[in-house]
Amino acid sequence: MADKEFEVVGIRSSADSEKIAKPSLTFWQDAWRRLKKNKVAVVSMWFLILVSLFTIIMTPILSQQQANRFDPNRISTYRNLPPKSGLPIPGWQGRHAGQDPYEEQNVPSGQNFLLGTDQTGRSVGKRVIVGLRISLTIALVASLADLVIGVAYGVFSAWKGGWIDLILQRFIEILSSVPFIVIVTLFTLLLGAGIWSVIISLILTGWVNMARQVRAQTLSIKEQDYVLAAIVLGENPVRIALKHIIPNVSSTIIVQLMMTIPQAIASEAILSALGLGVQPPTSSLGSMINDARDQIQYYPYLVMIPGTVLVLISLAFYLFGDGLRDAFDPRSSED
Repeated sequence: MADKEFEVVGIRSSADSEKIAKPSLTFWQDAWRRLKKNKVAVVSMWFLILVSLFTIIMTPILSQQQANRFDPNRISTYRNLPPKSGLPIPGWQGRHAGQDPYEEQNVPSGQNFLLGTDQTGRSVGKRVIVGLRISLTIALVASLADLVIGVAYGVFSAWKGGWIDLILQRFIEILSSVPFIVIVTLFTLLLGAGIWSVIISLILTGWVNMARQVRAQTLSIKEQDYVLAAIVLGENPVRIALKHIIPNVSSTIIVQLMMTIPQAIASEAILSALGLGVQPPTSSLGSMINDARDQIQYYPYLVMIPGTVLVLISLAFYLFGDGLRDAFDPRSSED
């Protein structure tokens, strides 16, 4: 028994004992891994990417003037034509109430309108493309302004603290108490109904939620050891904010931004539908719905087409933002 050697079982080599079962991932890599598991969020992300690319590509090809242009001498020929693809697709053959307006109005043979025309003979497809571009532009400009103002305001308020934070938070509460429609009406009276009155109104009211979220996160982060060490070493407060605080609240900022964009799109559409936003002949999704609401009984596609695009874009942003929130939340990990 003394000459018998002991044999280690269960481990074939010492290298096996040093292997790590789960690879080390950075915060962003781990968030991307969790996001990929959410199929709905991934589909929404690719949908938004494709829509954005399509809008950018069509910008030099289709202008606002082209979408607004119509021939006053041929309105009776092209007005209120239903969608027609030119292909044998059921329900997409240009018929309305069992009749073919293309034949009745003597539309030239082979000339089809994929999404139909409006009451002045303008292509609904062209106007939807331009309207989508304007709605996205308004939403992105307003959301980026909310991002800059909200992040700067929230970080500054939490960093200073004390009476400065108290005054800044009371200002937010006062601004939040003013109804959004009052602000819109005020700027409509000052600047006239149009794109800029909508953008300014959205900016004045949209940054509040961003500032509150960033402030709450900053109050916690500024007490961390690495921030206190940077203060002791004499680091500039602006550099501390850019180097330590903002990167650590970036997940909150991104999620809040993804939620702000669809809210801005919906707000623009509602204001345009009420006549306080984008005005004719400029087309946005909301103004197209407003122009066609009197004809919804006879030509429902004039409302359904821009309304469907509006719903799909807003829903995609909400689903993508919801997926980002779950991906950035470590508690949502199942492994």
